[in-house]
Amino acid sequence: MLSELRIKNFAIIEALTLPLSAGLNVLSGETGAGKSIIVGALGLLLGERANADVIRTGSDRATVEGVFDAEDRPEVLAQLDARGIETDDGQVVLKREVASTGRARAWINGTTVTATVLAEVGRLLVNLHGQHESQTLLDTEAQRHILDAFGGATELAARVRSAYDDVAAIRQEIAGLTARRADAERRADYLRHVANEIETSKLEPGEDARLEDESHRLAHADELRTLAQSVAAALDGGPDAPAVRDQLAAVHRALSGLQRIDPSLSRLQELYDTAYYALDELARQCDDYAGAVDLDPQRLADVQQRRDVLFRLLKKYGPTLDDVIETGRRSRRELDLVDSAAFDIRQLERRETEARVHLGEAAAALTAARTNAADRLARAVDEVLPELGLSDGHLAIALDRRDTPGAAGAEDVEFRVTLNAGHDPRPLARVASGGELSRVMLALTTILARLDRVPTLVFDEVDAGIGGRVGSQVGATLRRVAAHHQVFAISHLPPIAARAHHHIVVSKGARGGVTTADVRVLDGEARVLEVARMLGDPDREVARAHARELLRGEGKMEKGKRREEPRERSR
Repeated sequence: MLSELRIKNFAIIEALTLPLSAGLNVLSGETGAGKSIIVGALGLLLGERANADVIRTGSDRATVEGVFDAEDRPEVLAQLDARGIETDDGQVVLKREVASTGRARAWINGTTVTATVLAEVGRLLVNLHGQHESQTLLDTEAQRHILDAFGGATELAARVRSAYDDVAAIRQEIAGLTARRADAERRADYLRHVANEIETSKLEPGEDARLEDESHRLAHADELRTLAQSVAAALDGGPDAPAVRDQLAAVHRALSGLQRIDPSLSRLQELYDTAYYALDELARQCDDYAGAVDLDPQRLADVQQRRDVLFRLLKKYGPTLDDVIETGRRSRRELDLVDSAAFDIRQLERRETEARVHLGEAAAALTAARTNAADRLARAVDEVLPELGLSDGHLAIALDRRDTPGAAGAEDVEFRVTLNAGHDPRPLARVASGGELSRVMLALTTILARLDRVPTLVFDEVDAGIGGRVGSQVGATLRRVAAHHQVFAISHLPPIAARAHHHIVVSKGARGGVTTADVRVLDGEARVLEVARMLGDPDREVARAHARELLRGEGKMEKGKRREEPRERSR
């Protein structure tokens, strides 16, 4: 439950700490004192969109912080643990900050999180009902979710959605394959030409580079032979020039003389030997190369012709030879698709048939669960509506069959209501005022309270448009809901305030010439005066007496319930 709400520099609030307790918490106060601002701050804490306009005049940032006791909510603690957020004795602290620059930040137990994560955790802790939230009742999707929750069909609905997604995925696969086959059929002649042209050429990776090197050598074969022969002749000698190796004999004789005088110069002999044998090997290899140079004009012509083929293909399908080869393979695959797609599509169509059967079975089970739940939920709401001042109220839940099951099932769900005798049920959006809609929402909340795992329910202006006896009935209903949840209600009706386990009043004042809002917990005579104010005039004794009577009446009801409990248990 929400044990404390701290608000700082939000709208007209400078600094405010709102203590809450288990049971029914009622916040009252004069119009404009800041009750709705507190609800707005709570909405910001739960992940609603942040806006710098909420920052109090003269401040550079606004913060809202909520302290929750989630020790008995393992699903909340499990989600925090999955996100690496530590908790201490089940305490969860949510915090949201909005800077004047418009930048917003969020934390959970001191760990920085996104607004999305804050909202996900917040939804597990607080359910906010107000005039705006009641409007969700007008949305058929929200109505469907309520019915499924009441009928325990949430998992069935998820199964239907999963089955529908399977069917949709297969259909998309069929459509994609059909489109690709049709495209391949339209381009078949072109694809066949491309594939044949490239495949007939029998290309090899890297062939273009190898041919370029060979062409260069063949084109300069005569020059290469002449140069190699000149190197060999210079080393081996010829008719017009002494051999380089013969000239080295004089070098060898000089080295021998040096070593006889200075034996330490033997290392020079090693250098000479290395050089001599290297030159000898150089001469041999140049002579071999000169003999191997191929003066083959026909081979040169063949290489040039092959290079022309590659150049033409590169120009059409390049820029690289690998691109050309891949284009040929891709064209062949597309051509193969024309032949193989029919078989693949038949396989997919069989899978689609099986998936549609599965969807139909899941949808039928969901329809049965919804049909049963619709009747039970309508009867349960009909029992509660008179207690909320809608004595002639009747809820009907229509299940309109679809031609084929969709992601939400085989029917559309629509809540229809009769609020006056003698009228046919009509959609909520066409017959309900804001106050009536809030009470229908309260009736549903009362029924779903035992199913709802969210520990804290907030009701803003649930008493709009009602008064007198109906207000007392609404207060009794909120009190019943508070037996299973912490309830926080903003109200201007004395009968509702009198039902509170914990009564808080918000008042408006000024600090430093700037308007601000403060809260205080009421007890004893202070609570009597606040209820008397809500009745019209706290200075009149008759109003104070009426207030005491309302508060005593609630106390008597509680004592009566406690006296009845032993008898109920003994039955």
